[in-house]
This record gives sequence, structure tokens and C-alpha cells, in this order.
Amino acid sequence: MRVIFRFQLFSFALLAAIVLLFNQGFAQNNNNKVRISPKAAVIQTVGFTDVRIDYSRPGVKGREIWGGLVPYNKVWRAGANEATKITFSTDVKINGKTLKAGSYGFFAIPTKDKWTIIFNKVADQWGAFEYNEAEDALRLEVLPEKDDGCWQEWLAYAVTKTSDNAAVVRLEWEKLKIPFTIEVAIPKQ
Repeated sequence: MRVIFRFQLFSFALLAAIVLLFNQGFAQNNNNKVRISPKAAVIQTVGFTDVRIDYSRPGVKGREIWGGLVPYNKVWRAGANEATKITFSTDVKINGKTLKAGSYGFFAIPTKDKWTIIFNKVADQWGAFEYNEAEDALRLEVLPEKDDGCWQEWLAYAVTKTSDNAAVVRLEWEKLKIPFTIEVAIPKQ
């Protein structure tokens, strides 16, 4: 009886060790995989304000993007994987509207003619699956810019300083650019 019990105990321990090793190997293999939509970040100082955008970069890859992969009239994470996160080190004005310093989930609702851009108080989200409109800090309508002469295979964010206290941020993907302006206060010296 003891021999059977020891054999069962040994078998269980061996099985547990195999499962543990398999899970560790599987986890390591998953960590070593290349992300299909790689992470990226853009950092720009405007005045004394640091602006940081963390996002993932999906590719067009021959797909229909607007109204296809990214449906019209639905909240989109403005990137891939985790929701895009935008951080301001001081209070800013976005297209003339005040937004407090901090980190925000950045979302968009695209349509053919105009887009709604959203700064949501919940900065760390996976996709838009748990997006809650009640947490929006700011919503604005912007006009997309179509550029048939320019092709952006991988989604990107660009920040172009326009003065010491202002910049234009553009989400650029496929043939569209979605712009908004950031203005910051510069203390008088």
C-alpha cells in the first residue's frame, strides 16, 4: 500500500514539475514574440510642458482601414493593443479648451467627414472594451486631413512645434491625418 501511495505521490510531483516547466517555457516564448503592432512613444516639450504619447502601431497591410478595420461611428483606441495614452506635465489647452495636467486615455470616434477626439480620465485601458463616456475629461470635433500624395503604412503620431507655446499633434495613418493643437502657458519673466 505504501509503495502504491509513494508511486502516486511521485507521479503527481513529476506531473506538476512537467506542467510548471511547460508553463514557464510557454510564458518565455510569448515574451519573446515580436508584437504585430509594436509599441512606440513620442515625447515633445512645448514651453515648459512635457507631452508624451504612448501607443501601438498597427500597419495597413493591404486592409481597408477607415470604415473597415476601424469602423465609423464607434469609439476606437486610436492605436492598437492598449489604448493610446497621452500625458501632459502641466495644464494645457486643446483646440482652445482647457485640460488639466495628467495622463489620459486617448480615443477617437471616426466618421467620413469629422472625428470626435476624446481625452478619458482612465489612462490605462486595454483597447476600448471598458471605455466609459462618463470618464471623459474632454471631447472635441476635428476635421481629418486627406493626403492622397502621402502614405503612412504604420500608424504614427507626430508633434510639430508651431511656436514656443504651441504645437500641432497629428495621428497619421493610411492617407489621413487627424490634427489637434496644444497650447501651454509660459510664465512671464
